[in-house]
Amino acid sequence: MNDTASELIVIGGGLAGLAAAVTASDAGWQVTVLESRNRLGGATHSFTRKFEDGELMVDNGQHVFLRCCTEYRAFLRRLGVEDQTYLQPRLDVPVVDPRTGVRARLKRDRLPAPLHLARALLRYRVLSPAERVRAIWGALVLRGVARDAAAADATTFGDWLRAHHQNQATIGRLFDVFTVATLNAPSDQASLRLGAMVFQDGLLRDAAACDIGYAKVPLGQLHGDAALAVLERAGADVLVHARVRSIEQIGRRWVVQTDADRFEADAVVLATAHDDAARLLPSDLVGPEVAATPSRLDVSPIVNVHVVYDRQVLDEPFIAAVDSPVQFVFDRTHASGVSNGQYIAVSVSAAADWINEPVARLREVFTAELARVLPATRDAVVRDFFVTRERNATFRPSPGSAEHRLPTRTAVPGLVIAGAWSDTGWPATMESAVRSGVAAAHALGTSVAPTAENNDSNDTQGMRSRRSRLTDHDDGKASRNSTNERAAQVETAEEALA
Repeated sequence: MNDTASELIVIGGGLAGLAAAVTASDAGWQVTVLESRNRLGGATHSFTRKFEDGELMVDNGQHVFLRCCTEYRAFLRRLGVEDQTYLQPRLDVPVVDPRTGVRARLKRDRLPAPLHLARALLRYRVLSPAERVRAIWGALVLRGVARDAAAADATTFGDWLRAHHQNQATIGRLFDVFTVATLNAPSDQASLRLGAMVFQDGLLRDAAACDIGYAKVPLGQLHGDAALAVLERAGADVLVHARVRSIEQIGRRWVVQTDADRFEADAVVLATAHDDAARLLPSDLVGPEVAATPSRLDVSPIVNVHVVYDRQVLDEPFIAAVDSPVQFVFDRTHASGVSNGQYIAVSVSAAADWINEPVARLREVFTAELARVLPATRDAVVRDFFVTRERNATFRPSPGSAEHRLPTRTAVPGLVIAGAWSDTGWPATMESAVRSGVAAAHALGTSVAPTAENNDSNDTQGMRSRRSRLTDHDDGKASRNSTNERAAQVETAEEALA
């Protein structure tokens, strides 16, 4: 341990917490990460699943990013793993209407924004010619919406689109292709503020901003394993199975109590999900109203349907479907380790209608729908089928949600907040998570030497001693080989629903 560095506790080992920990460590802080689960990465993690004579490496869900996700991409570069992702040179989204079999592509030109999408929209065959023209006009008006105005958080994006001459077909077959995937909510449930943000920053103001990227390796390797390696090299302590019970301030020091131990530090980054933040924020310090604020955010689920076929059924990296429960289909074959056939993942955002359906029902619906979206599946044999569910995947970006997203700084020096749900100006995405973590670390500033009073604290020395023993304990230290436990939990849960 570096005795000249201030000590920081980061509560939460998801992307927000990892970004805060790495950024703070780079600034000279001595960092301890406390994660309640058995692995790092939060909502972006991987697990192994038994498959025939071997194993599949499975991501809990499909996550993509855009070129405009500058903080997330910078974080990957800091971890040394940006080369383990692919970023399109130009936006290219194949789209199919399974009812009619009509296919189209949303592909940008080399022209400056907003002209870069004009030709793609004029050729977007899943809409009528008149709908395409109105969509272009609506997009041009949307480009200038004052999204930070109070009124933008008081109405839905869907209402704004209808008020600007977009019919339900255009909303569902064009705008919601992006809205549902990025906001985890359809336009009729999302605020105009966040709907406008997605289109302005992601599609309409910078031609290159919309290019899509995705991982070429399992997410657990890309995020959790890579961040753990960086933090270990920096001398940080990373503990899993460390559920935090309380946070309190004693004098100038912060005391964090877990199920098994106590920790002291000069500062705390609270980087948990919003419901856990509401539970842990010390109401006597930040005020009961502030402490209760995150609990007022609603949640939106995501379901991922995983299918392994005996042959290739998808000849694109991904495809979008309209007017279908199949929203996006991704090819996961290479990243999963499948050597014969093809492994596809169907991402179903805003999945309230599907989250409680048994596996048998989901298999019936989605294999039939995949036969319409991907005709090659009709003659293919399903070698494996399973489902992963994230019941509390993101906060619901409904009108009024902005006032429940807390800022980075609290009223108490030394206690800052991170999380994709916090007030980053972004929806609950990987970019929002990383932005919040980096902002939290920057809010703390550069590490300074502890005061003599703190160095002489007998209790502080006791905390350090206990922390070292727990860190060295095999059951408490983050491991790159802890995925089998998660796999067993997923299989058991899914069998219970079958």
